[in-house]
Amino acid sequence: MASGSDHGLKRIVWKRIKETIIADCRKSEVWKILILDPFTTKILSSCCKMSDLMSEKITIVEDLYKIREPVPEMKAIYFITPTLKCVDAFIADFKTKPKYKGAYVYFTDYCPDEFFNKMKLHCAKYIRVCKEINISFMPQEAQVFTCDNPGAFRSIYSPHSQDKKKTLETLADQLVTLCATLDEYPGVRYKKDSNMEHAKTLAELVDNKLARYYDMDDGGMKKAKTQAQLLIVERGFDAVSPILHELTYQAMSYDLIDIQNDTYTYKSKDGSEKQALLNEEDMLWVKLRHKHIAEVSEQIPKMVKEISASKKQPDGKISISNLAQLMKKMPSFRKQITEKTVHLQLAEDCMKHFSNNVEKLCKAEQDLAVGSDVEGAKVKDPMRTLLPVLLHPYSTYDKIRAVLLYIFSLNGTTDENLNKLIQHVKIEDEREFILNWKELGVPIITSPSFFSRKPSRRDRSQDETYNLSRWTPCIKDVMEDAVENKLDTKDWPHQSECPAAWNGSGAVSARQKNKASTQDERRSGSRLIIFVIGGISHSEMRSAYEVTQAVKSCQVIIGSSHILTPTSLLDDIKALSKGPMETFTIDERSNA
Repeated sequence: MASGSDHGLKRIVWKRIKETIIADCRKSEVWKILILDPFTTKILSSCCKMSDLMSEKITIVEDLYKIREPVPEMKAIYFITPTLKCVDAFIADFKTKPKYKGAYVYFTDYCPDEFFNKMKLHCAKYIRVCKEINISFMPQEAQVFTCDNPGAFRSIYSPHSQDKKKTLETLADQLVTLCATLDEYPGVRYKKDSNMEHAKTLAELVDNKLARYYDMDDGGMKKAKTQAQLLIVERGFDAVSPILHELTYQAMSYDLIDIQNDTYTYKSKDGSEKQALLNEEDMLWVKLRHKHIAEVSEQIPKMVKEISASKKQPDGKISISNLAQLMKKMPSFRKQITEKTVHLQLAEDCMKHFSNNVEKLCKAEQDLAVGSDVEGAKVKDPMRTLLPVLLHPYSTYDKIRAVLLYIFSLNGTTDENLNKLIQHVKIEDEREFILNWKELGVPIITSPSFFSRKPSRRDRSQDETYNLSRWTPCIKDVMEDAVENKLDTKDWPHQSECPAAWNGSGAVSARQKNKASTQDERRSGSRLIIFVIGGISHSEMRSAYEVTQAVKSCQVIIGSSHILTPTSLLDDIKALSKGPMETFTIDERSNA
């Protein structure tokens, strides 16, 4: 079982599945088959193992869309998404010759009447149970969720999009299922932006859908607002964080190493290819993922030495080949060592990239992002900071990232200046990498007379930071301000009433008069949920854990349509200007 935290999202989702789907199965002692679609397969594999299912009398897990052998003597559980494709596939299992003895159907979300009636018409006599269990989000980590929809970025921000409204509706439905799973009825707020309306639209949709959901409570009781707050913000709110080179372990790994589906592929010393899953099953990953690479590189060899010493091994220089010898000799602690070996290798890979290129880039990036150098002196001429990056043979993507940071530092540049920069980076035919940020409401081209105010940031001058990691994601300021009740209502309007503990009022209801009346204590155990439209970066995910750790009275949960890396975001930005029928081919994408 995933165990990032006792109250981690994965545990909560598994508990919900056990209380609904599994509890119904337990009523009959017979073994059953579980049938999933691609989305529910991801949900289930994120929060449980096959052994967990076996212990609940589920013998086989099958794919809804694949050809399956009929097992007419067994009952089947269908955990599926309420889409026409899923419903048609379900009906096909029973319409002519039934594949199974009976069907227990569980939808991730609200099933439209037309689909439900269609199922009833064709297979009513086989359906034993039909329920909606309200889990249509992906528990990614203990405090991170996604809607598993990278395509939402294009649907919302492309000027050619034909399904923006539908996408926002779907995201709203998914957010409602998150709140339902957490048993929260939060107050909803959004970041006001004169250029962009998506956060406001989504906040309205979520608030209306939450009101409808909690109005239909089974007990006939209308649920009151809980001590939770949901903040909705657009990706353009902070364009810097997702394109900076980050030096914390998880963010750095996903940026510099090709990690697909959380799987790290590496070569062992004997030349064979190995794979390791970077998830919360790996407690070492949980322990290290938010630490700076300098600390990680120091800690892993120490851990290995401790194991070696405990096994009375002479410790010399720690290397992969030494470890291979140790493993052969001592199968008893092979697993322990394997875990460390994976991270020793991954940290080494990260450090290779760092020494080759990233270290020199980071200083320029940090100066541009923060607006001052390590000594705190203001960067008076950002072009002088950028120029060495453009003259060095860095990759095109790295140069684009630096140019963007330069433009963001000035809140936009002139047309003439931009053309020069584009020629420097040699992306005359791919200027969309830069120009398309305007679709996110980020100023790229401004007239020389135009002056726009940059938002003020929290003072972190007293914080201890590494010289090459001085930037703090803007969302961390928001989290801290929200927890401290300092969010300005002009910038963050309330879409719906907020519980007293979050609205700055000191009023306490009569029922609470014997309890502590301070806001902090009333807010204890409450949740702050943040949803970023258009993808979240690993540094923003880290911020949720850091603020939770520092505050302790409030758990911060962050989510988005998907998790992005700097490269994937740049590719998505570039693709925004393509027409509705045009998409990247894989080759085009890798060569872009």
